[in-house]
Order: sequence, then structure tokens, then C-alpha cells
Amino acid sequence: MPLNGHGKPPANYPSKNIPSIAKTRYRVTKSVLKQNLSTNQNAAAPQEAAPPIAAVPKVIELPPITIDGAAVIKAVESVVIDKFKKLPVKCVITVKQIIGSDKEFTVDHEDPNNHEMVAGRLHLTLYSTELDRSGKEKTVTAYTEKGTRRGEDQLVEFECSFSVPRTFGKVGAVTVQNEQEDETLLVSTIALDGLPSPTTTTTTSLTFNCNSHISPLSRNRDLRIFFSNKSYLPGQTPDGLKRLRDLDLENLRGDGTGERKESDRIYDYDVYNDLADPDSSPHLARPVLGGRKHPYPRRCRTGRGPTKTDKKTEKKSSEDYYVPRDEQFSATKSIEFRLNKLWQAVHAVIPTIVSITNPKMGFPFFTAIDSLYNQGLIIPSNGLLSTYLPRVVKFISFGKELLQYETPELITRDRFSWLTDKEFARETLAGINPYSIQLVKEWPLTSTLDPKLYGPPESTITKELVEKEIGGVMTVEEAVEKKRLFMLDYHDLFLPYVNLVRDLGDTYLYGSRTLFFLRDNGTLQPIAIELTRPASNDQKLEPWKQVYTPTSEPTKEWLWKFAKLNVLVQDSAYHQLIAHW
Repeated sequence: MPLNGHGKPPANYPSKNIPSIAKTRYRVTKSVLKQNLSTNQNAAAPQEAAPPIAAVPKVIELPPITIDGAAVIKAVESVVIDKFKKLPVKCVITVKQIIGSDKEFTVDHEDPNNHEMVAGRLHLTLYSTELDRSGKEKTVTAYTEKGTRRGEDQLVEFECSFSVPRTFGKVGAVTVQNEQEDETLLVSTIALDGLPSPTTTTTTSLTFNCNSHISPLSRNRDLRIFFSNKSYLPGQTPDGLKRLRDLDLENLRGDGTGERKESDRIYDYDVYNDLADPDSSPHLARPVLGGRKHPYPRRCRTGRGPTKTDKKTEKKSSEDYYVPRDEQFSATKSIEFRLNKLWQAVHAVIPTIVSITNPKMGFPFFTAIDSLYNQGLIIPSNGLLSTYLPRVVKFISFGKELLQYETPELITRDRFSWLTDKEFARETLAGINPYSIQLVKEWPLTSTLDPKLYGPPESTITKELVEKEIGGVMTVEEAVEKKRLFMLDYHDLFLPYVNLVRDLGDTYLYGSRTLFFLRDNGTLQPIAIELTRPASNDQKLEPWKQVYTPTSEPTKEWLWKFAKLNVLVQDSAYHQLIAHW
């Protein structure tokens, strides 16, 4: 830019054509230029003068831009149309036929592929994780009319199609209403394919793993809601799912009123006030278990009315005890546990079983047990066992019907593996009551019971015995320090009941300690079992203790096996009577 002697542009310079940004730069340059001129005039020497200011760049004129209005409108319309375009989303609902159900799917017809087409109307609604602009939930609905039975695996697939807008957002939940007349459905999965992706123009898929029963609306009108696998903290729950989360929680909790029905999913709890039957006899009155007076775990609340003679006692029901629908046994398992049905089945087989067993000794020899697996038993052809024991027995027809028990996998590999120490330790750890195994933290082992009643508190499992059984690889102190010794301790727990059990006659009980050593390969090795008996109530028997260890000597080896048998019985009893609660 040309400047005159006063640092100003010439009078004929077209300043009005300078763009606004150039004008700003011009004002800054003018101010800085004045400052530099003042500095140069006061400089003592030429080298102190400020360098000259660069000239303002020349204004560049751009050619005019021609805009095709029609093309712009078309592009905008394309974006808007694509944004609100609805995509077809395929939905497949896989339903398991409930074995033993009174109702079967109604076969409508067969398709060209010989698949059975069954009738079934389901109402499904998809919910977005987002709300719309008005603050309402985004939903789309669809219905199924028919399903297809796939093979003989008791699976039926229902299909429907949703029209989902691209702006729908992520699907966070689906609700299902069973509009069958009287059929409870066990929904396995709900698979969606073709959902619009929130971030791209492609489509995606989503599967809801339900594994839940859905009662017909005629039995239960609560909305069945299934959420995606995405987990949220309460404060981070998407707005589109908050109402559904609260509603589902209300359905699960219930309101504490009314009598529970089989189709309910309510998880509500009550004290044990239904153990008595005072209406039948005053001798059948029982205290309420639960609360401050008699602390006890809770049971599922059933909501039955009180008895006539005791308002605190809940009357009994002829129906099964209430359990939330999804927690109930499957039909097959329920049949196995119904004692009246089992008794009918066992009663039909008893004459045959008695013919090969001694009623006082049970099975007289091991091969008699093997015959149940290998040969089977001839049974009456009344069909009871095939109906009520499908998981325990199998039937083979050779002109006669045989009861043949399934051979356990362990016995299939090795007939006598159940007698080994290795299997004893494995079953103790991987069995029904592994939490009873404790780390030995101090030595020697002692009892906390009163020695006047139960004898000396010191254990007869000595330091020398343990070190001998572990092969001298370390001392007892080292084994304790390195956490290599474990114990299954039922000594103090069962010892007070030994005489009570023995007074029943022909029944025996001991207090027991079982010591395990953790081997280098990570498995447990039983090294000693101590059985204890206190003095008898009549003082005819003195306190008695005996330690058994693994051995290859025939007589002592069987004593060791009987000691292990006592421990397994106590382990099972502890689980059923104590740990189970």
C-alpha cells in the first residue's frame, strides 16, 4: 500500500473497496506505523531505528460464485428424507415349548418345507433410549400371528417386522404381551436385524436374551419388559428407559397385598408363619420363625389368609408353595420332586428291587449295584417311570420294559474311582458344601467344648503323624505358614449330638476332623481323619478318639474308607441342616 509522508494512504486510494478484515489490519498498521516513526526520529544512531513496516497485502478479488438453487434444495431434501426414512427391521422371537404343559401350541398348517405353522399372537413394542422433542418415549410396535416349529427340539419361532425411523436412536428395551388364550410362553431370545445405526448409515442387529416365562394377559396383565445387555448406574439411566425401569422394579417388588398366584413374578418375603396347623389339632401349633424372638431366614410371601384358631398363623394351601415363575423348576424337574408321583413309581418297582437285595443290608455286594446300570430291572408296563423319572432312568425295549439307571460318567471311566482318596478330596471341594473347608491357621488342633463333658480338647492328630503322611517335604509349622494345610472340621459341631443319635438305636455318629494337604499340583490330598465320641450318658462308655490315615494294609484300608464315609455323611448333613439355610 503506498503511503504519503504523513503515514496515510493517498487521497485517491480506494479504501471503500477494502474488505472489513483488511480495514482492521489497516487501522492496526497505522497505529504501529506512527509508533515506529516516532522511534526512528528519536534514535541516536541508524542501527537503533526500527525496521520498516511491511506493506498491507494487495486485495485479491475472487470471481463470483454461481449457486444452483435446485441442486441445493434437492440435496437438502435428500438429507431430510433419509433422516426420517423408516427401515424394515426383522424380529424373530424364539419360544420354548414348556414340557408337561397342559396346553400345546395349536398347529395351523404345514408350510412347503414341512414345518408346522402354529397359531400365536404376540404384541411387541420397541423402546428407544432417547425421548422425542416433546419429552415422550419413542416407540414402535408390531404383532406376530403365526410361528414355525423347528424340528423336534420344542422350539417355535415367531416373526414380525418393525418400521423403525433412522432417528429412533438405540433400542434399549422391548415389551412383550402374550395374547394367547391360556398358554404360558418360555421366551428364549428376541433377535432384531436391520436396526438403523445411530452413528453411521449402515444397519445393525441386537439380541435380547430373555429366558423368561410370559403369562397370558388373562392371567397376568403386568407389562413384561426386557432390557438390552447394556448396564447403567441409576443416575446414568437413559431418559427413554427410566419409566420402564421403575415400572419393572414395582412389578418385581409388589405392594405387599393379595395372595400370590402361580403366574406372578413378585419377589416379596415373609416370616415362617405357615409351619403350624392349629385348626386340625392344638398339638400342631408352632411358633412363628422369624423376627426378634425367633430369628430365622425369610420365605417367599404367599399372602394366604390366617387360620381360624390363630390369627398369627397362615393357613395352608392345597396348591404348591409360591415361587416366582422364573425360579420354579422346569416341568421335568418338578415331576421328579413331587413325592406322591415318585412314590407311585417306586411302589411299582419295589417288588423287583427287593428280589435282588437284602432288606437289612441293602445291596449284598457291589455287583448287585452294577446290575442296576448294566442289566436293568423288569418293571410293570404302566408308564409311570417313563413319565416321572425321565432324568434318572432310561428304557430299553427288548420285548420287555426295563428300568436301567444312567451310569455316572465317573463310574464309566473307572468303576472304583469313587473309593480313591483323590476322588474323595475332589468331591469334598467340588461337592455340595465346599465352604466348610478351612485353612489351618494354628497348631496344634484343639476343641473349644467343655472338657468335663466331651473329654480332652487336644486333637490326636500329631505333628509327627502329619509330617510322616506328607513325606517329610516340610514341617507342620512350615505347612501352616505356607498355607498348605486345610481342614474340614465337624468336631465341635456334631459332638454334642453324638449321644442323642446313638440313643436312637442302631445309629452312630462321631465328631470328625479331616486334614488335607495342598500338593504342588494344586490338588488336595487327605492325610488324616479323626473320629471322636464323648462318654455315654450312662457313663458306660468312656471318651474315645481315633485317627485314621491312608494305608495299603487291607483291614486298615477299609477302616480308612469307613472313616471317609462318616465324613461324607456329616458333610451332607451339615449342608442340608445348616449351610442350606
